[in-house]
Amino acid sequence: MTLPADLMRPEVLGQPAYAVADAVGLVKLDAMENPYPWPGALEAAWLECLRGIELNRYPDAAAQEVTAVLRAGHGIPESAGCLLGNGSDELIQILITAVQGSGRPVVAPIPTFVMYEVLARAGGVPFVGVPLDADFDLDMDAMLQALAEHRPALLFLAYPNNPTGRLYDPGRVREMIAANPGVTVIDEAYAPFSGHSFLDQIGEAIPGLMVMRTLSKLGLAGLRLGYLAAVPEWIEALNRLRLPYNVNSLTQRSVVFAFEHARELEAQAGRLREQRGELVEALVAKSGIRRVIPSDANFLLFQVGEGQGQSVFESLRSSGVLIKHSGASGGTLADHLRVTIGTPAENRTFLEALDRALTTG
Repeated sequence: MTLPADLMRPEVLGQPAYAVADAVGLVKLDAMENPYPWPGALEAAWLECLRGIELNRYPDAAAQEVTAVLRAGHGIPESAGCLLGNGSDELIQILITAVQGSGRPVVAPIPTFVMYEVLARAGGVPFVGVPLDADFDLDMDAMLQALAEHRPALLFLAYPNNPTGRLYDPGRVREMIAANPGVTVIDEAYAPFSGHSFLDQIGEAIPGLMVMRTLSKLGLAGLRLGYLAAVPEWIEALNRLRLPYNVNSLTQRSVVFAFEHARELEAQAGRLREQRGELVEALVAKSGIRRVIPSDANFLLFQVGEGQGQSVFESLRSSGVLIKHSGASGGTLADHLRVTIGTPAENRTFLEALDRALTTG
């Protein structure tokens, strides 16, 4: 019998599968989702718009209508190409597959979105993580040294960063793009909650720049749609690696509908930004919280007392609230927990449970 160990690389078998926590029966504040569903009347209109889709037929392989809607709604430059993916994860995988033969690594500041490293290692591409400073900001000397030494094929910058929520200084980001001999991919997954974007600078404005977005954080996580904007030469090349019909018909029709009602999604993002400020104030006021990291995303990273991260996380879960134990593996994130901004009721439930956890922890 042929076993996985006979055919697969040890480093792939040695890493765990991406884990998704079971949230059944819990207040779910662990995955940076928009907590608001569409209002009832809008939901009914969405279901109506799905009528007539021929599920026996393949979807539009080029997703032309969706691409046009994204260009208009997000202001993608006319001179830029646009590649759609089944979430941003597929786009990251396509990018890494594209550079496999270059012999050059992937670089990213760490901690950051884990899929950059997971997919690089799965693709046999070396990954170089450059630690952030003590405040989870860019260590520019270390970053510039890594770019000069390793000459990466790809530099990934989550902007704002996950799990820290930090929005790096745009001037520093431009400095790194200029110093990078490879391609810089700015991952703007949390753009609806931040105040800056590089999307309008694709092309001649900043050579070597790509911008990646997802609709998941905007409130459409179930549709699994992301896109990559870059100069047409790169999009045409990467499209050779995209699986055919990767964006299904239901997603395509739903995205078009959602952008016809974009004001509702934008209003929800605005409410979450307001609630983020209120939650920051509440966390800062608690004596058992050591620090709260400034965030331009729809989540907050905070640190509890030394050695209390696991016990606080477990206490919250036993109280019916699921957040992310970011410090489970120790290191610079030790005793750090990440909470998604929820509805006002969910946030109150979290804060009440946190009070109990800090008292018992």
